[in-house]
Amino acid sequence: MLFGFWYRALPSAELQRNQLHPLMLLEIPMVLGRDAQGRPFALRDACPHRGMPLSCGHFDGKQLECSYHGWKFEAHSGQCALIPSLTSDQALKFDRIYAGSYACEEHDAYIWVFVPQPAAAGAGFTKRDEPSLPTPRIPIFSDKHKLANLTADLPCSVDHGIIGLMDPAHGPFVHQAWWWRSRHSIHEKHKHFEPIPQGFRMSAHTPSSNSAPYKLLRLYAKADAITTTIDFVLPNLRVETIRAGKYWFSSLTTVTPITRTHCRIDVAAAWNLFHWIPFAPELLKFVFAKFVEQDRQTMEDQSRGLRHNPHLMLIDDADRPAKWYFQLKAAHLAALRSGEPLRHPMSGPVTLKWRS
Repeated sequence: MLFGFWYRALPSAELQRNQLHPLMLLEIPMVLGRDAQGRPFALRDACPHRGMPLSCGHFDGKQLECSYHGWKFEAHSGQCALIPSLTSDQALKFDRIYAGSYACEEHDAYIWVFVPQPAAAGAGFTKRDEPSLPTPRIPIFSDKHKLANLTADLPCSVDHGIIGLMDPAHGPFVHQAWWWRSRHSIHEKHKHFEPIPQGFRMSAHTPSSNSAPYKLLRLYAKADAITTTIDFVLPNLRVETIRAGKYWFSSLTTVTPITRTHCRIDVAAAWNLFHWIPFAPELLKFVFAKFVEQDRQTMEDQSRGLRHNPHLMLIDDADRPAKWYFQLKAAHLAALRSGEPLRHPMSGPVTLKWRS
């Protein structure tokens, strides 16, 4: 699991005002909430006094009160505001005490939390440093657009979730449907890739001719005027953009580690296409849900095969993106240790070939 990045914590609709929502993120217990103005916040779900989960306490819209001894903490900063057991002659400077606090923002119908590098064991918490990275956003190309999102749990490690996300060869076998594609439509493909900061890009290309969306997009533009670009960026971001003249579709998909054996896939999409189709957001969400459920079931089946640590292999060229992902992770961690810039595993553009 990679620290020092923004992660999707949960969909915005699941976080109600003046309520506390416990969750696990990168094996860190957190409690999320909204203050009286509706702004989200995130704290470590443990009182720094005796470890009682703060999610068991009371929240008044501004401060969290621990249910064990009544210590109070500011929701956004985690700074201690009250220790009821102190007497008037005890001079403990409790404002120097902090519950663990995490930067928290809300964009594109999701709550995002910045998870920094872990402090040394037993070091305690102080006022947090603000993140230097911006929150990831869905690319938007016009003021008027639709938005849809969905989320699903995956019973696998984040690595298997991510390389499943970028795997180009599983589509005809996992995602078969009469309204999408079948294994009989498999043909050879050539795709160009290029390095980008912290990731790699499948360069702008014409979408696959054996998928249903490609045929629908031809209602908007000629085949050679439709382009798709797909980026993968550490730690877990897949950004896809489809352009057809003034019309567009974009999505931001993430695979977030919950524990070492459990992750979650979140998909958020925006578009100005198909405005004439009734219930377009509902139909798109239906299609995405079918895809995600097929991937979830595949990961569940795969997890049974992985229980006994079988020998695994990655091949070229279809598995090259997975190799780049592991190499990027290793390069990122090496850069953290050395303090030097990340050494990208790709030396330049490359063309990959596979059948799907």
